[in-house]
Amino acid sequence: MSYDGIVTMAIGLELKDRLVMGKIEKIYQPQPEQLRLSIHTKQGKYLLLLSAAGNHPAAYLISQGGENPVTPPTFCMAMRKHLSAARIVDISQPDGERILHFDMETLDEMGFSVNRRLVVEIMGKHSNILLLDMASGKIIDSIKHVSFDSSRVRQVLPGIEYTAPPAQDKIPFSSISRDQFRALFSDDLRPEKAIMDGISGLSPVIAQCIAAGGEQEPASFDPDKAYDELRRIVVSLEAGSFEPVVYLDEDDRPADFHAVPLRLYEEDAGFRSLGFDHISQACEYFYSHRESSNIVRQKAADLSRITKSSLDKMGLKLQRLEEDRAKAEDSDRFRLYGELLTANLHQVAPGSKKVTVTSYYDGNEVEIPLDPRFSPSRNAQQYYKKYAKAKTAVREKAVQIEETTEDIKYLESVSAFIDQAQSIEELDLIRQELTENGYIRQRKTKKQSSRAKSRPSPHSYTLSSGLTCLAGRNNKENDWLTTKRASGSDLWFHTKDIPGSHVVLLLDGKKATEEDLAEAASIAAFHSKGNASSNVPVDYTLIRHVKKPSGAKPGMVIFTHNKTLYVDPGIPGALSD
Repeated sequence: MSYDGIVTMAIGLELKDRLVMGKIEKIYQPQPEQLRLSIHTKQGKYLLLLSAAGNHPAAYLISQGGENPVTPPTFCMAMRKHLSAARIVDISQPDGERILHFDMETLDEMGFSVNRRLVVEIMGKHSNILLLDMASGKIIDSIKHVSFDSSRVRQVLPGIEYTAPPAQDKIPFSSISRDQFRALFSDDLRPEKAIMDGISGLSPVIAQCIAAGGEQEPASFDPDKAYDELRRIVVSLEAGSFEPVVYLDEDDRPADFHAVPLRLYEEDAGFRSLGFDHISQACEYFYSHRESSNIVRQKAADLSRITKSSLDKMGLKLQRLEEDRAKAEDSDRFRLYGELLTANLHQVAPGSKKVTVTSYYDGNEVEIPLDPRFSPSRNAQQYYKKYAKAKTAVREKAVQIEETTEDIKYLESVSAFIDQAQSIEELDLIRQELTENGYIRQRKTKKQSSRAKSRPSPHSYTLSSGLTCLAGRNNKENDWLTTKRASGSDLWFHTKDIPGSHVVLLLDGKKATEEDLAEAASIAAFHSKGNASSNVPVDYTLIRHVKKPSGAKPGMVIFTHNKTLYVDPGIPGALSD
């Protein structure tokens, strides 16, 4: 990740331009290692995010806030005590390091003017946010406390004097001279490695770009061209000429960002770039989309694990039920034993453990086990009871097998929706559905109650002909689409024997063309478990022929008068979501 000294410089210059002389109005600590400051300036209000989290060390402006804990943490309370109504008088970056200083003027408890400094150290897992008293140089508090047990080099605790992170004996990128730059290189080191070892504040990616001298395919390393490229970057940033860019991988997930274009990614066809007007916008896009993507994957993995566990249990239950039914179906011999015993009671000696009689059905000899404790007639009655019990078991097992099979189909459909979910909201709705159906233990929270009232928002597509096609994002939306949203004359699509979304083609009194049918079927195949296959079968019929059985699980329907199309999954190019 490229939140290096150059990005820090760009952020510092942007924040200085916007926030200096601004007044801090509100302070929140939404996460254990994050601060959010609401700052009022002549240009308007700004939200400043400061993060010391190991996976998100950064400082940048954000467009909107989020939820806050009901009880503010201790560091947040200290910040409110010392910085409420404070005015920012300067923002600086010392020696090109990944550190920002926010110098402020405020009033103490006695009403006297005092100076405070908020230090944001952006150094990976060692990142920190500290509040200092500028008169004494001592730490008032920090978002992370570092004791002697954690570090013998530098302690960060309230009341002790602040010391900057240890110097790395490198030259700041913003002040290095041409002669100093030339002296960095030797035959033993690659140019980019020498640049990183000798200059502070540069990430590996930007070091490669500088070593290339701004060229895509340099014939050889030229230290003068490399120095000119470094100075070009620094001068453009000092002049406020930023070119913030975020790079996305093949799955459109944020891979990296910087204040300037990075040749390494520009030349790689596996990445595409998004340009922004301000470096804070690039930072917000990168971190919000990356964290959202990570949360989506984590939530999806949790739900997949729950669904798989339930599917495994249902599969084992179905196997045992089928075994029990097979045993119960082998019950005709009990009836035969009872009949033959009743017809041959006179041949059975009391206390016998078995008897051999001739079957009057086929003339074969039949050996019948007996319980010596009971009389021959009682043994016959026992066999009749076993026969009757087995017949009842066959009926009951058949019902249970049908119910378990429906449960498996339902869980497979849920699994398909989890695989296709692209947002936290979709996964939350799936979790809510699983909770309502007893697969996840109920958790009573305010969030859950608010989500329960959310309106269905199925995927919406416009076909080439202008007709609208809707696809459910979960089984509850499938039910809503099929039973409430659509009219009887609309068309319903679903992959044949494959879990997936209910897709409804809204006709509004019009007649669907073959092209409409093919496009709607492609959408149904795309929103199904078979979206990685080709030539997927898709059933379609009128909504009036689709019925939901009483007591059926969400998304489970029966339908008639259907036809089948074979299509390749996808969203046709003429469609818009």
